[in-house]
Amino acid sequence: MTRRATPAFTRVLGRQPLGIVFSAPYAVFLLALFAYPLGLAVWISFHDYFFAAPGAQVSRPFVGLDNYVAVLSDPDVRRSFVNVAEFLVINVPLTVVLSLVLATALNTVVRARTFLRVSYYVPYVTASVALVAVWLFLFSKGGLVNSLLGPLAPSPSWLVNGALAMPVIALFVTWKQMGFFILLYLAALQSVPRDLYESAAVDGANRFRSFMNVTVPGVRPATTLVVILATITGANLFTEPYLLTNGGGPDGASASPVFVMYQKGIEQGNPDTASAIGVVLVVCVLLISLVNRRILERD
Repeated sequence: MTRRATPAFTRVLGRQPLGIVFSAPYAVFLLALFAYPLGLAVWISFHDYFFAAPGAQVSRPFVGLDNYVAVLSDPDVRRSFVNVAEFLVINVPLTVVLSLVLATALNTVVRARTFLRVSYYVPYVTASVALVAVWLFLFSKGGLVNSLLGPLAPSPSWLVNGALAMPVIALFVTWKQMGFFILLYLAALQSVPRDLYESAAVDGANRFRSFMNVTVPGVRPATTLVVILATITGANLFTEPYLLTNGGGPDGASASPVFVMYQKGIEQGNPDTASAIGVVLVVCVLLISLVNRRILERD
């Protein structure tokens, strides 16, 4: 029996061309706000680029890897990557563990379930500026935390201490964004069969063993998503250190790569160097996300 030839438009558009029509606005959105800026940043990073008046014809010669050499040899840039690595080491594990534990607890709550879920989600949708005021009240030199600790309070205080500033920021971001990840885990918990918990109980497993042997494997795809999203969000850290530590202080101890990009690209007028930092950051995030996915999805 001969096979009927597939029309050309079907090969190009697929069997359901209407799907392309519905997805086209989002595709245009991705191209305009993500793909094009990323491609432009890569192009700028290989040229001697500087800002000029609109319509001005200026020469922007190709400089190869010079911008990348300048970035990788800059101690401020290297320190910012170390800072964000410290942030991710604290933030990502805390986010995964606390979000999963709280989501599991909320999934079993009968009374005030809606109130508790909304309570955890409110910080995520609240403006960072408003929440920063609360944390400054808590962790400033004369704040509530130091008042409670008394002589045990660190000196210098939390947000002006080079060793403690980034951990405090990591705790703040974990608390602020936890509500979103709790919702992801709550959705994932609905797909875990109740029969597995009943079988574990028949075998004599307590709540902890059921959590480790049933819940954790059952929500593994959600954990992969949470780790990747938390890594991407943390790598783009800017608002929190800018507001909490007055711009990456003390002495750059909380400066992130995105904050250094802002300094070099906007304040110092070196968009080519800033673009090189951005490209390096994107490559690092992609590699970390790929490694995390391979590790988390292993059988």
